[in-house]
Amino acid sequence: MAEKNIDEGELDRAEAADRLREIADDLESDEEFDVDIGNKTITLRPTSVIGFEVGARESSSILRGSRESVTIKMDWRPD
Repeated sequence: MAEKNIDEGELDRAEAADRLREIADDLESDEEFDVDIGNKTITLRPTSVIGFEVGARESSSILRGSRESVTIKMDWRPD
């Protein structure tokens, strides 16, 4: 059974960079680390090699205007 936890909201650029930096620092320095997703804390146990994917999307709509997005995905099989 897969459980998906998502925390959505808006941050300013500095806050978004801080959140990414915090995850990157945890990923680099610890065997396992906690990630806060909304009102839940998830403990992650990444392996030494992880799958990594970056995607970018640009869209334009007359009614909705232009939008851009970046998706970062990392995955692994915990030991």
